[in-house]
Amino acid sequence: MGKLTRRVLLGAGAAALAGAAFGVHTLRKRPGPAPLGFELTAQERARGVAFLKANPAVDAHAHPGQTFVRGASGLPPLLQVYSAKGSFEPRTVSDMVEGGLGASSFAAVADFNVLDLSKEKGLVERRPFEEGEAWASYKIQMANLKRLASDGIVTAMSSPGEMEAVRASGKPGAIWTVEGADFLSGSSERLQEVHADGVRSITLMHYRANEISEPMTAAGHDNALSAAGEAIVREMNRLGMLIDLAHMPESAARRVLEITDKPVMFSHTHINSTELQHPRFISADIAREVAASGGLIGAWPSGIGISTLAGYADRIFQLIDAVGIDHVCMGTDMDGNYKPVFDDYRRLPDLAGLLLKRGLGEPETAQFLGGNLLRVWGQSMTV
Repeated sequence: MGKLTRRVLLGAGAAALAGAAFGVHTLRKRPGPAPLGFELTAQERARGVAFLKANPAVDAHAHPGQTFVRGASGLPPLLQVYSAKGSFEPRTVSDMVEGGLGASSFAAVADFNVLDLSKEKGLVERRPFEEGEAWASYKIQMANLKRLASDGIVTAMSSPGEMEAVRASGKPGAIWTVEGADFLSGSSERLQEVHADGVRSITLMHYRANEISEPMTAAGHDNALSAAGEAIVREMNRLGMLIDLAHMPESAARRVLEITDKPVMFSHTHINSTELQHPRFISADIAREVAASGGLIGAWPSGIGISTLAGYADRIFQLIDAVGIDHVCMGTDMDGNYKPVFDDYRRLPDLAGLLLKRGLGEPETAQFLGGNLLRVWGQSMTV
C-alpha cells in the first residue's frame, strides 16, 4: 500500500482528510477514471485487447478490493470510518476480467491496525502493537483472502507455472502477499507456517519501524538491516518466497542484495531524479543494483509528478531506459494508491495499446505486463 487511494471519504472526517497527504477510498460510487492524456483509435485499443488475450498480465503489488479492512481492530476514528465502508473485491475482480488481467498480488497489510493519517506526513505509526496482535491480524487477513478463492471469486496461485491453468479457469489468479513483515515479530521461524498459508511474497517494510529496519519514509533515517532481518531473508530464500524491498531504506536494501541468493524486487516505486524526488522513490544506483542481481522494479502509477495514464507510460519508459526491459514490471498498488493515474483494471487495454503505439515491441510489452514477474517469481522458487 503506497498510500490510500485518492477517492475521498464522504461524511464524518472528510474535512480533516481533505488537507492530508493521503486520500481515502469511498465505496459509495465509482468516480470517473483518471485522464488518459492521449488518444487511441478503436483499432489501437482493439490491438491492446487482443494482446492481453494472447499474453498474461500480472500485477506485482495490489490490494484488490481492500480485503485488509475486513475485521481490522484497534483503529483510530478516521480509519474506523474508512474500514466500516467494507471491502469490494467482486467489483475489482470484475474489472480484472473486463480489462484482461491474468493475475495479481492480493496483499494483506501487516501494520494497518496501528497506523493513522497525519495531515503532515500521511500514514504514520500511531501506537505499538499489543502482544500477539500483529500475528492475529495476519491470520484474520489471510483467512479473508483465502475465502475469496473458496467462494470462487478468484483462483489462488502458488507458482507461476499455474498461469496457463488460471487463465483457462476464467477467474483471475490471486497471489497471496503481505505488505510489511511486522507479523513475524522478527522471527524467521514463523515463515514456514506463512509459506504453508500460501504466501509467496513479503514486502519486508511498510510504514512502521519493525524488527527488520525502519521505513524509507522515516525522515532522516536510512537504517541497516538487522540480524533478525538477515535471518528472515535467508529463510525466505530457502522457502522460495519472493522478497520485496518496497518501502525499505537503501542501506538495508543493499544488505539484502549482499546476502540473498535469489532475485528480489521493489514492487512499486520510481527513480528519483533532479526533476522529481520523493521519499517513496529510490535512487538510480539501487535500481541498477537490483537489476544487476536479476531482480525487478515495479512501475508505480502513483500521482506523484504525473496526472494521466500517459504519464504512467512515460514512467515505464524511464524505468526501461534506466535498468533495461528485463527488469521492469507492473506494480499498480491498485485500491491502495495515492492519486493513481491507473486506477481501474478496465483501462489495461488502453495502457497496452499505448505502449505498443509508442513503439514498445510486442515481446517487450509482454515482458513488462507479466513475463518478467513470472520469470523472477519462478527463479525465487528454485532450490
